[in-house]
Amino acid sequence: MAMALAVAATVLLSGCATSYVVDNQVQTFSELRTVPAPATYRFERLPSQQSAVGAQAQLEAAAEPALAKAGWVRNDGAARYSVLIGSDVVGSTQIVDPWLYSRFGPWGPYYGRRWAGGAGFYGWGPYWNYRYDMWDRSYAQRQVSVVIRDLSNQQVVYETRAVHESRWPNDPDLLAPMFDAALSSFPQPPAGVRQVNIEIPIKK
Repeated sequence: MAMALAVAATVLLSGCATSYVVDNQVQTFSELRTVPAPATYRFERLPSQQSAVGAQAQLEAAAEPALAKAGWVRNDGAARYSVLIGSDVVGSTQIVDPWLYSRFGPWGPYYGRRWAGGAGFYGWGPYWNYRYDMWDRSYAQRQVSVVIRDLSNQQVVYETRAVHESRWPNDPDLLAPMFDAALSSFPQPPAGVRQVNIEIPIKK
């Protein structure tokens, strides 16, 4: 969360940023020592995913470039491995700094607070009053996952997931960089949870 706020502040204050960072918490479990040869795969779908063909196809399309970067080649007719792609969103509410996240921006009118007049604790006069509507911001954690299975014995050989917190978790532009993060350091990533930052351009 702290990283997300820092990145947002940098983008807002610079005024001319051309990219931003998608920060991800990644955890991976691998049984592979090297990239398989050949590393051919086909996508696998769970019964629940087969009922949402369009959404699942979008996820798979977002994951394909990351799989290719990791050395995988899609070959539905002669695949040695299956790849199961998943994604879900968990909602949460966070309290953020109203000075920075006012509806007018950090340097806009009211500067995150409201100037008003009336009876204060020490008598009549102007006083500062927080705009409480600026405190509440809904954030959500999006998670993407990749599970790779050896079709010769049905054993899972690679499992990875990436989690990113955002105010716009349903933004499709987040998917590809999240899969890049999830498949980073393939096939032997570090143990434990690690942070992987992916920089992407800002659309004009």
